[in-house]
Amino acid sequence: MGKTSVIYRKEMSTFFNAPSAYIVLVFFLILAAWFFTSPLFINMQADMSSLFSIVPILYLFFIPAITMGTLSKEKSNGTIETLATLPLTDSEVVMGKFWASLAFVGTGLLFTLVHFFTILILGTNVDVGAAVTGYLGLVLIGAVYTAIGIFASSVTTNQILAFIIGFFISLFFFFIGYSLIFIPSGLVGIFQYLSINYHFSNISKGVIDSRNLVYFFSLIALFLRMAVIVMEARKWK
Repeated sequence: MGKTSVIYRKEMSTFFNAPSAYIVLVFFLILAAWFFTSPLFINMQADMSSLFSIVPILYLFFIPAITMGTLSKEKSNGTIETLATLPLTDSEVVMGKFWASLAFVGTGLLFTLVHFFTILILGTNVDVGAAVTGYLGLVLIGAVYTAIGIFASSVTTNQILAFIIGFFISLFFFFIGYSLIFIPSGLVGIFQYLSINYHFSNISKGVIDSRNLVYFFSLIALFLRMAVIVMEARKWK
């Protein structure tokens, strides 16, 4: 990771020393557990599909809350200028914050593995391959939303505004798949491809298609690149 690791370590220290980050993480885990265990107690059935369906929705709130201060707080505190004096490029700053934020999101996701092991202990038949690819899909969605959150945080000095921007951009990619019935037939294919749920559903079924991977990595690269451009723009001014 090179110089990026400097920012990564600084950001990880910030996350794990901030009570607000733990509060957000606990709420994420409680809600995920609630939606997973509800079918277990009501219908005496448990599978990973309930978890895989709720986590992308929880991400819409969880990830913007985690990323909203990554760059906006640096700007509002004036510490972004301190970073500029260090032998770091804007790209290294953005990537360091991206990897740290994604690692924190991954920490939350890691705790949800307790539900997977619960199913195994209960002796419920579970498709391990589909569970593995389902978690891969959740990591990819988390990476996309994290990149979006980093970009949102780069365009403002207000953390709340960064949260709102990140939330609505992520919401667009989440809900676009549900709007296909309102889209002209000639454009359905384009809008379907833009839908994050369309690609996640393929991966969560155990199908890893290169088109799905290209979609996720393209969005990650796009929003991180835009964040770098916004960072560089302050030098032009």
